[in-house]
Amino acid sequence: MNDSQILSAFQELTPTPSALEAKWVAAPVLVFDACHVGVVLRAVLFVEVVVAVGAMFGAATAIDWLTRLSLLTGAALPATLLWLIAACSLKGLLARLSANAQQLAGVGLGALAGLYGCGVLFMVGLLEPAPWAACTASGALMSAVLVAALVLRARGKTPAATAARLSELQARIRPHFLFNTLNSAIALVRAEPRKAEALLEDLSDLFRHALMEQGECVTLADEIALAQRYLAIEKVRFGERIQVEWVLDPNADQARLPPLLLQPLVENAVKHGVEPSASGAQIKISTRQRGSSVVIKVTNTVPVGSSERGSGVALNNVRDRLGLLHDVQGQFQCGLKDGLFQVRIEVPA
Repeated sequence: MNDSQILSAFQELTPTPSALEAKWVAAPVLVFDACHVGVVLRAVLFVEVVVAVGAMFGAATAIDWLTRLSLLTGAALPATLLWLIAACSLKGLLARLSANAQQLAGVGLGALAGLYGCGVLFMVGLLEPAPWAACTASGALMSAVLVAALVLRARGKTPAATAARLSELQARIRPHFLFNTLNSAIALVRAEPRKAEALLEDLSDLFRHALMEQGECVTLADEIALAQRYLAIEKVRFGERIQVEWVLDPNADQARLPPLLLQPLVENAVKHGVEPSASGAQIKISTRQRGSSVVIKVTNTVPVGSSERGSGVALNNVRDRLGLLHDVQGQFQCGLKDGLFQVRIEVPA
């Protein structure tokens, strides 16, 4: 399938797959995570806004305000960056603490960062005498706000992941999907018993994967393996009506994705591309590493004149969970053009 025509609808952004039966190791519980580009940008912006407002107090003129802002930024910016670096570097150690202890540690790091900011200005002779107590309190207060915001962001992942797992399990046990699969297996039992056995194994793996307790993220290779299982089942059902093309880059296999992200996109392609068309549809799944990012595309043909529109629940769920995991580093786009519907995802390599 040549899907180059649909690419113009989007603005371009600058080891072996593990088995589905692999055991998932629970990651340490971290109540806040500062290791995201989006978190760094928002933290710096927040601190700068607070500093800019604080500099207004006592400033008689705009020049006086800019002078005060420059002085305060000289202390606040290094302190903020130090806090972010420390919080990110010590995440493994922080994860071993209780939730309350982690938050207290974050505030403590903020107090130390405030002292560091004052120390920088004091050593270059721009702040004499240095208000050590005020700097410590300011650092602790701002870090407390940042920690609270990050905790709320981390908690937001739990209901999204739970909803995704329940939605996926519900999709897997949809009566028509289950009955169609079992009927296909029954029809193959006598004529092609090995094919029937393979079909039931694929169905079993899908159920096992949907019920499995998973971590925050999985590899792209795992998601591809699951999608291949699903399409193998649908291939038995639709036969030549479903044409699947895989264009996979092995270098992209280790990219991290939220669990059960790719399979709902493939299922949407079958539901809205293959099912309503008497002649079937083409589905293309491609992955490609581009520098420090990985681009994933799921493209399917759409029947001419098709008026059926989905609810968008699956697409919105994928977009939300991608944003929770990768923040501004994760990009999600979808669009319909010239009879081709495409979902384009970009994640860090």
